[in-house]
Amino acid sequence: MPTFQRLEDILAWQKARELVGEVYAVSSRGAFAKDFALRDQTRRAAISVAANIAEGFGRGGSVEFAQFLAIAEGSLSELRSHLYLALDQDYLAKEEFAALTRTVGAVGGLVGGLLAYLRHSEVKGVRYRRSPTRET
Repeated sequence: MPTFQRLEDILAWQKARELVGEVYAVSSRGAFAKDFALRDQTRRAAISVAANIAEGFGRGGSVEFAQFLAIAEGSLSELRSHLYLALDQDYLAKEEFAALTRTVGAVGGLVGGLLAYLRHSEVKGVRYRRSPTRET
């Protein structure tokens, strides 16, 4: 796996961003849109996934990146729980719920794979690159 040069190169972040769009779409309709607490918490959990991938990448080190990916995994679990609650309240059709949970699972697989790679990699990140020595 090559090192990422830009946030936009990270497939897990790309898919997390798509997930945010899907969550916003379903939570903007009907009774779900009017349940401000659940709607906002569901959106925040989805946003947190993408944001933590971005923040971890931005830290410039693989240890920090792994920490934030683990937080993103927690946010995915939180999002999954919120989706169950929305289903229980009949805010989501079973088909919508199934599609969203498949997307959550796909993002989780990407985040988990990246996390596993980082935990077993010798790559430390741009923070740990040696700067060229100058001869004086």
